[in-house]
Amino acid sequence: MVIGVKTGTRLGCPTCGEPCPGYDTRRRCWRHLDTCQFKTILEADVPRVECPTHGVLQIEVPWAEPGSGFTALMEALVIDWLKEASILAVARLMDLTWDEVDGIMQRAVRRGLARRPGLEPERIGVDETSFQKRHEYVTVVTDLDTSKVLYVADDRSKDSLQGFFDELEPADLLRLKVVSMDMWGAYISVVEHNVHRAEEKICFDKFHVAKHLGDAVDRVRRQEQREQARDGDRSLVGTKYKWLRNPEQMTEDASHFFERMKRIALRTARAWAIKEHAMCLWHYASRGWARKAWRTWISWAIRSRLEPVRRVARMIRDHLEGILNAIVLRATNAGAESVNAKIQRVKRMACGFRNRERFRNAIYFHLGGLDLRPATHTDS
Repeated sequence: MVIGVKTGTRLGCPTCGEPCPGYDTRRRCWRHLDTCQFKTILEADVPRVECPTHGVLQIEVPWAEPGSGFTALMEALVIDWLKEASILAVARLMDLTWDEVDGIMQRAVRRGLARRPGLEPERIGVDETSFQKRHEYVTVVTDLDTSKVLYVADDRSKDSLQGFFDELEPADLLRLKVVSMDMWGAYISVVEHNVHRAEEKICFDKFHVAKHLGDAVDRVRRQEQREQARDGDRSLVGTKYKWLRNPEQMTEDASHFFERMKRIALRTARAWAIKEHAMCLWHYASRGWARKAWRTWISWAIRSRLEPVRRVARMIRDHLEGILNAIVLRATNAGAESVNAKIQRVKRMACGFRNRERFRNAIYFHLGGLDLRPATHTDS
């Protein structure tokens, strides 16, 4: 299919829009939607105009994005498929190359980020998620009210998070009410530097405290398991996840097994009891009563003579105000953790990412809540 321009048509400069005289034409091709299962290619002699200000430029065509080798309708179809399948699967289905499909995704993300209105979140969650093995991470900022990814950056350093706050206006920073995160010093430092009255807004939620305490229980279990194994007792082997299970969700058989384990593993049972008691301290409405309860728990945990538990108790003591903020503000990072799980699903669907930029694009594409449609595409 060949497309042309009527003779005498006056065309505007693609940069400033001023009518300009024609200069010459260049033949270009675009892949369009298949017609009756046959590949369809659009061809056009695209005019170039000579603008007194911007020089010789090729005009934009109404059926495709600048720089794209696909029509808007074709890109829209590929985008819809990419929401359901991996790049490789879509390339195979649409008879395209991997690079062509990846290019469509990258252009869609650039459009979406350019169209996105200014960031005005009130409650955000900051978390890191693994990019590859060997402790390689990316920092992800999520709007806790909408569960949309607002920002993605390499690593989990101060600079990683600072880039997010650099995108916010002063009024946006004042609008922030909750910043939920893990007890990671780099993140805490950046929030304290950028957010007004950050000490009242930084929240360390129940999920992260439970994670640290669960790790402490497991360290105690492993220590006790090694000691018992020297005497030929292997009763603790394979019980890691039983100690991390929520007691309210145990079956009757699991409950009986757990009661027997508590009699066998005395130190692990004590660590587990300390952890479970901490999980009961999140229902307070008064900061004063919550502080009193947590201080009592911290004293118990530090006197436990279980070093992994004592380390976590000291960490909680040093970050107690953030925990109290989470309790009083009813803040939770569950939304950010849910996004983290979805990111890992995107990574599995793609069989991993070697390139950090493509990993960031995939996160924005699937979880950014962006308007990805080509500019010339309509629903009609």
